[in-house]
Amino acid sequence: MALFVSVEGIDGSGKSTQARLLAETLRATGREVVLTREPGGSEGAEEIRRLLLTGDPGRWSPVTELLLFTAARRDHLERTILPALGRGAVVVTDRFADSTRLYQGERGASRDLVERLHAAVIGREPDLTILVDMDPAKALARGLARRSGEDRFEEMGLALQARLREGFLALAREHPGRIAVVDGDRPEAAVAGDVAALALARLP
Repeated sequence: MALFVSVEGIDGSGKSTQARLLAETLRATGREVVLTREPGGSEGAEEIRRLLLTGDPGRWSPVTELLLFTAARRDHLERTILPALGRGAVVVTDRFADSTRLYQGERGASRDLVERLHAAVIGREPDLTILVDMDPAKALARGLARRSGEDRFEEMGLALQARLREGFLALAREHPGRIAVVDGDRPEAAVAGDVAALALARLP
């Protein structure tokens, strides 16, 4: 049975680790699992990722970012997500459209523009979105400590991360049938257990 799962959260929340652990758990049940990420997940989208996540924080306006993220997501959808779902695989993606709703929508690209572009170009939501929720100060400290070289959004500061967290929680209240909130401020294994249970409940 195909299933499309996104894992969301603010920078440093542990969502990437949880996406990886979920993929490992589901593979252990014998299913084909495609673990992917945004921006990225296809050759063209990975090239756009480098443009978006590196460089000066003021490098792009929110509207320009929105267009770049949407272009990356379209390529990702065409080349990775839809083919995998078409053959019955489970797709686990580290971020999807909810991140764009928040990261660009909170910084100047209108939510209306975000939604109209999404409807026209993407037109697809995950079957399940798992929001890994965490205190913004703790998450930001963890994110900056990684020194990944893809720190453009972390470098925008704590106030943005706090707004993003509230925005994610508001989205979860808006879409309770799709978005499930998991407390990320616990041991990794405890979080992973809850994340796996949510996904397995959607599978036969």
